Amino acid sequence: MLLLAGCGSAGDPQGGGGRGGQRGPAIVGFVVVQQGSAPIQQELPGRVAAYQVSDVRPQVSGVILKRLFQEGSIVRQGQTLYQIDPSIYAAQQAQAAANLPRARASSVAARTKASRDKPLADLEAIAKQDYTDALAATRQADAAVAQNSAALRTAQVNMRFTRVPAPITGRIGLSNVTEGALVTANQADVLATITRLDPVYVDIQQSAADLLNLRQALAQGGGAVPTSAQVRLKLPDGSIYGYTGTVEFSQVIVDQGTGTVTIRARFPNPQSILLPGMYVTAQFAQAVQTSAILVPQPAITRDPQGNATLFVVGPGNRAVQRTVRADRTIGTNWVVTGGLAPGEKVITQGTANLKDGAQIKPVAANAPQRVGRAPAGPNANAGQSR
Repeated sequence: MLLLAGCGSAGDPQGGGGRGGQRGPAIVGFVVVQQGSAPIQQELPGRVAAYQVSDVRPQVSGVILKRLFQEGSIVRQGQTLYQIDPSIYAAQQAQAAANLPRARASSVAARTKASRDKPLADLEAIAKQDYTDALAATRQADAAVAQNSAALRTAQVNMRFTRVPAPITGRIGLSNVTEGALVTANQADVLATITRLDPVYVDIQQSAADLLNLRQALAQGGGAVPTSAQVRLKLPDGSIYGYTGTVEFSQVIVDQGTGTVTIRARFPNPQSILLPGMYVTAQFAQAVQTSAILVPQPAITRDPQGNATLFVVGPGNRAVQRTVRADRTIGTNWVVTGGLAPGEKVITQGTANLKDGAQIKPVAANAPQRVGRAPAGPNANAGQSR
């Protein structure tokens, strides 16, 4: 046995059994890359703001007789929240209502007298000054009617304001006054605050420098076009909010303290999960890069300097190492924006021990073939059969 082993070693220094043991070109899997569109994703901090906030204040003075809502409940626009003592305002309304008929009666009498004096003044049976005075009295009586009508409407408005309504629909907070409290018109202290939570705003903060770079790329046509992609939110606990939002507008003023620009997005909030003041993370695309090439992540590696490299199928079925520009990922792909041309064959499988310039046998990455080493020599398959 030792003799046979020694003979075998001398006859085949490679230990491969002659020509049949020589290793052939590596079988690699490749994909043909094409130019496509890749959204420029942003992940920015944001803060939730209420869609509407309204402070409830009295518009007339008086004593609170009743509070007609439950704290923390949903109130509807126009719903009565407080009842102010209406006694004095009811009296003012009654007085204004009584003054108006008297003014109208005076107006009718003045107009009748002026119409009777006109033919007498034409016949010079009375002095023309008397007729002029009668006309002036008619106009004064008409003005008194208008004044009393306005006074009646004012009294009616004040009477209506004794019932303090909800200015908007939303969730009302704590009541700052109780029954029996004296309130005054236009007072500084609010009676309660109503907040509308569906929908809500999210104010997103973006660096002014990043926004400027994006706008320059759009203006120069550098393979980027604006988009109206939907915005998604990551909540403080790391979960993704179940509804998407839309960007409403971008602020035109840079905050001097933070150097950021505010972008406002609107989100539905039917379960009131988003609360005003909550910090969230917004994920959205401000533009779409139209000249990008998507390459599967296994195809790209990093050299010691941090540069992205990959292998492509070169002339004569040889592996060619290429340095590319890949700064971000989308899903399972790298977004390559430089160093690669559409239609090239990028090697995605069998790159573990691949060298630049090595002979390869490329096959489509999705082909049902084993990636590895191709057998060499005409007797290779026969040896495998045995």
